[in-house]
Amino acid sequence: MACATSAGGTMADRIQRLSFEELAPKAQAVLDARVKRLGYLGEFFRCAGHQPTVLVPFMEMTEALKKALPDRLTETGALTIASLMSNDYERHQHERLSVRLGFGHDWVAAIERLEPDGNDALSPDERAVQRFVMIAIERKAIGVGAELDALIDAIGSDQAIAILFLIGRYITHALIVNALELAPPVPSIFSKESDL
Repeated sequence: MACATSAGGTMADRIQRLSFEELAPKAQAVLDARVKRLGYLGEFFRCAGHQPTVLVPFMEMTEALKKALPDRLTETGALTIASLMSNDYERHQHERLSVRLGFGHDWVAAIERLEPDGNDALSPDERAVQRFVMIAIERKAIGVGAELDALIDAIGSDQAIAILFLIGRYITHALIVNALELAPPVPSIFSKESDL
């Protein structure tokens, strides 16, 4: 439930939603291709655009993570964190991206079950990533040495470090979305409204 202000609106309503044209030039540059591909400027960016010197490196990190990890591991992490953090805004978008990448509805559903052990729909690497992400979030990454060792054994130290950065990136997104109570810009692929 939204927190009411003395003016009768919600706290989240106090954050002006910027148009693409109102964004700082560097923010426009980093978001231009995404906006053209999606056909809209998401509400997350319309709010986060108030801090372009933070938003731009955040998006640069997002793009760098796509190069640091295979798509399946990125999407495993993104969907797992979005599910754990109740971030439907990001979960719905990554469901759609996963389908566009050719992973299929069944694979997305398998990730969103949050049951990595014995999940034959996932590769051993995907299970290792999901298992680590879930434990790291549950334990606030305290005392996860054995689990990190298992992740390194599965995907190597370079990709394990990328997973740690990925966790931070997607938790940050979830905190902003949840605090501002942002509605998903697109429906889940599993809803009746979905076009996928």
